[in-house]
Amino acid sequence: MTLADIRRKKSSTPEGCDRPRRVVITGGCGFIGTNLAHRLAAAGRSVCLLDNLSRPGVEDNLEWLRANHGGEITFQLADVRDRWAVEKAVAGAEAVFHFAAQVAVTTSLEHPVLDFEINAQGTLNVLEALRAQAEPPPMVFTSTNKVYGDLANIELQLEDGRYRPSNGLAAHGIGEDFRLDFHSPYGCSKGAADQYVRDYARVFGLPAVVLRMSCIYGPHQRGNEDQGWVAHFVKAALAGGKITLFGDGHQVRDVLFVEDLVEAMLLAEQHAGQLAGQAFNIGGGPDNAVSLLQVLARIGELAGEEPRVALEDWRPADQRYYVSDTRLFQAATGWRPRVTAEEGVARLYDWMARDLRSAAEGRRAS
Repeated sequence: MTLADIRRKKSSTPEGCDRPRRVVITGGCGFIGTNLAHRLAAAGRSVCLLDNLSRPGVEDNLEWLRANHGGEITFQLADVRDRWAVEKAVAGAEAVFHFAAQVAVTTSLEHPVLDFEINAQGTLNVLEALRAQAEPPPMVFTSTNKVYGDLANIELQLEDGRYRPSNGLAAHGIGEDFRLDFHSPYGCSKGAADQYVRDYARVFGLPAVVLRMSCIYGPHQRGNEDQGWVAHFVKAALAGGKITLFGDGHQVRDVLFVEDLVEAMLLAEQHAGQLAGQAFNIGGGPDNAVSLLQVLARIGELAGEEPRVALEDWRPADQRYYVSDTRLFQAATGWRPRVTAEEGVARLYDWMARDLRSAAEGRRAS
């Protein structure tokens, strides 16, 4: 379905965000929004997806949600830069999950003003719309580990094909007490939004919580080179393409399967009153810390052959090591990741293989 088709269909259906007591997800047709909406609708909650449909593949996510959940899923074609549309969408909402964002460091370097308008001004639009309500609903905002900068001050050593901190940091990972150090326009815009959300909670009493996320992956992630790298690796391997590693492939991330993230988000919503104004690092933690080369090796096991790889220079602000210390959120809510990296990559591989086969069959049928 094209954007024009969506617009035509929308013009003949009621505005989804006019419903009372619905959950609003900005950027709701994206990867994380789709998984959250699926979980909410399956529990019988009414969900409105606010999205400008600018990312490739999100129309498929929207149609999948509609096909599986019918009237529980409604949609509003809008952009978070449109303050009036945001105000209309969130008025009377039961809860708001703010995911709409420009998500790539590379894009922020090419278009820093656009990056600021979407990430910083768009978030401020959401906050102001919530502040205008007599009883603002809970808000969960997705920030990023990039607010900690490139973490170049962490002394690392290469051990068993992956970077490891020389001190005791590897036992628990990066905590919320690490110094904020925004790198790249993307880091600045998301960092500014992160701090605005926290301050609106403190100053204006909004029940708003910040989740600083690590590498999230899972079904409905389309995957590109700049963002969603686990899915990008899987997609390229399935297509027989060459995968470009920026750096040496020994860099480490704590990958988190999207189902575990959704659980964390629902707990953040549930406890928003107590957690308001706080920021929490959310990722797979030390138990799910893997190097890029280890993920490629797992994909090779699943595919039956090693993916083809090319190396390029490091990208600006890239972190050689980032693992989330999630103990603060665990202590507050009891949450912990359940899906291992080995299992999660296999589940993503199976989903993406089925999705690609379905797309190919659809093209042949047409």
